[in-house]
Amino acid sequence: MIETTASLLGLINVFLVVRRSMWNYPFALAMVSLYAWVFHHEKLYSDALLQLFFFVVNLYGWWNWARSRAGSGEVVVETMGMRARLGWALVCAAVIGAWGYAMHRLTDAAYPWWDGGIAVLSIAAQILQSRRNWESWVLWIIVDLLAIPLFAVKELWLTAGLYGVFLALSLWGLADWLKARK
Repeated sequence: MIETTASLLGLINVFLVVRRSMWNYPFALAMVSLYAWVFHHEKLYSDALLQLFFFVVNLYGWWNWARSRAGSGEVVVETMGMRARLGWALVCAAVIGAWGYAMHRLTDAAYPWWDGGIAVLSIAAQILQSRRNWESWVLWIIVDLLAIPLFAVKELWLTAGLYGVFLALSLWGLADWLKARK
């Protein structure tokens, strides 16, 4: 029941993010709270900790989006430079290595490298999304492609299905945000 509720909240949340609606944030806060419990129960500790991070960064995103609206009321989409993209990629690779190693050595985590990679890329994607960068959708697509099989292996079928829908929404989000970028 908790996974089902979290999945439904997640669908609503991502649909509203794609539409650049401020209303995505209340749904996000409720969803990540429930998923923290689900992932901890399944010993996906990186994903459980990720939900705590998501809670905080969603509060920041709500604040940032509220103050970054165009005259029409829509959230303004930003573009990163090539150097910034390269920097983000290098930092993500280094942090994935360090986090995966720590989860492998220090916990009984199921799939510490796979789970850790999803967590690190999700953190980067969420930060970029909170900053209104269209490049966040590229990372979300990668996260979805990694998460679907992980959740299927853990038999979290609703969550795997949810990430399948997230993948479709991420593709839509990328296309929509590319059209809206500055």
